[in-house]
Amino acid sequence: MAKGDVHTMWDGEKWVNKVEGNQRPSNSGPRKEDVQAKGRKMAIDRESEHLVHKKERNKITERNTYPRSRDPKSSRG
Repeated sequence: MAKGDVHTMWDGEKWVNKVEGNQRPSNSGPRKEDVQAKGRKMAIDRESEHLVHKKERNKITERNTYPRSRDPKSSRG
């Protein structure tokens, strides 16, 4: 994963957006939908990937590349 990708994940207490390479989360909130929307906007602005994790075991459930033209041709999405 490239430095600068945005991860929306559960930190044990709240949902957070964490940018790869940063120590601390960029923002947080109690609702996944709200934090995920902020993470998507961050990824669009940074032209990076947005990875959304599941609350249980922090498994990646969704992955989006911005802009879409950067998405590898061999991806299934």
